[in-house]
Amino acid sequence: MTTHRMTTTHRATARRSPKPLVDPNRPVERVVTAVLVLAVLAGLGWIAGMIYTVAGWTL
Repeated sequence: MTTHRMTTTHRATARRSPKPLVDPNRPVERVVTAVLVLAVLAGLGWIAGMIYTVAGWTL
C-alpha cells in the first residue's frame, strides 16, 4: 500500500509543467535585473576611477 502511494504521488508530480523562469507578464523582474546590471556597472566604474586616481598620485 505504501508503494502505491509513492507511485501515485510521483506520477502526479511528474505531470506538472515546470514554471517558466521569466514570466513575460511580470515586467518587474526585468526592471530589477536591469537596475542590478546598471548598479554593477556603476560599481565597476567607481572602482576603476579609484584605481586611476590612486595610480595618478604615485606618478
